[in-house]
Amino acid sequence: MKKISILTFGCQMNRADSERMLGEMQIDGFELTENLDEADLILVNTCCVRESAEEKIFGKLGELKHLKTKNPNLILGVTGCMAQKDGSKILEKARHVDFILGTGKISKLRSIVAEIESNRKKIIDTALDEFADTRSISIARENSINAWIPIMYGCDNFCTYCIVPHVRGRERSREPIQILREIETCSAPEITLLGQNVNSYSHGFADLLRAADKIESIKRIRFMTSHPKDLNDDVINAIANGEKICEHIHLPIQHGSNRILKRMNRGYTVEKYLDLAQKIREKIPNVSITTDLIVGFPGESEEDLDLTLEMLKQIRFDAAFTFIYSRRSGTPADQFSDQIPDEIKHSRLNRLMEVQNRISFEINSAMKDQSVEILVEGESKSDSKIWTGRTRTNKIVLFEHRDESIGDLIQVKIIQPQTWILKGVIE
Repeated sequence: MKKISILTFGCQMNRADSERMLGEMQIDGFELTENLDEADLILVNTCCVRESAEEKIFGKLGELKHLKTKNPNLILGVTGCMAQKDGSKILEKARHVDFILGTGKISKLRSIVAEIESNRKKIIDTALDEFADTRSISIARENSINAWIPIMYGCDNFCTYCIVPHVRGRERSREPIQILREIETCSAPEITLLGQNVNSYSHGFADLLRAADKIESIKRIRFMTSHPKDLNDDVINAIANGEKICEHIHLPIQHGSNRILKRMNRGYTVEKYLDLAQKIREKIPNVSITTDLIVGFPGESEEDLDLTLEMLKQIRFDAAFTFIYSRRSGTPADQFSDQIPDEIKHSRLNRLMEVQNRISFEINSAMKDQSVEILVEGESKSDSKIWTGRTRTNKIVLFEHRDESIGDLIQVKIIQPQTWILKGVIE
């Protein structure tokens, strides 16, 4: 049997794409291996959201070069967002790569691999297809706990810092019947509905949530990501009234200055975001709200940063993913003349993280002695006796394992809250 290895970089959408690439190649007799030395096909599924991701990927491609020397028949392909963005530039820097396959092209993977097996001709396919791969294709899940379910591809928002619309294309939504069938046939107890902006799902995101909530075989429903300008009352009510829809909303605000938000082309103000967060908390008791934040965006002043810090103290996110602005060629922000020096970016990031970490710890500390339901995910990486689970609000809980099985829903009492995790005991 032929062997395949897939190296996945980036977001959950890339992980979902890798599951589908593996599922497609299994049709042609490929078996997954983590041992790169025995692989007949290696796919590097790439990300290009930040410059550091691209550097890491080129480093990995360099490491793989010796495998082609050892095995001339090895096929090495680069897929995903960086493949879409850079195309032939990747082949110029890494001539040992056999093919470049852009986003939305998973259905062509098998035929491309077969063609290379026949004539060893290098192939580049990065033409964006408006209707590509919204259909259901074969899937090989990476784990038994959570199933990544893309509901749409692409993005129409064109934030000035973001490369995604340029490499993923315009929004295309899958048909509800395809999505619901995929949910019904997956064996995972938890699903995550994926999209760059799930709230703009063209067939009605609230309706999709309500339909998924009725499927008996699953225990929990998550989704990401929500764009603040499109999260409406219907979606909020669907979450509030749902049985399996988790009380967690990842709602990227990106900045606390209206001036910077306008430059980012985000389509809302801090005040509108605050009103939305208040409405969510009123309608969904005990909800957790997490966010994304960018520091060092072009033109950001000390006053802008202070506004962001004040916004954090006012909204009090459960957690925030904080990033230093990374220039991306092809985006409007890359052309802004008032770029921020790296040392200032890092200093501002530290200040931002200090405030948010304190808030996260305070919120988690209030959970001490509370009993929470968690979905058991399995043993921790560092200690087989300590297992992990996740609350409905997406907080990670560590506990001493007894006789629980992966996928069980159990009650745990929180005894030691920390900034990023909670430690508990089974009740």
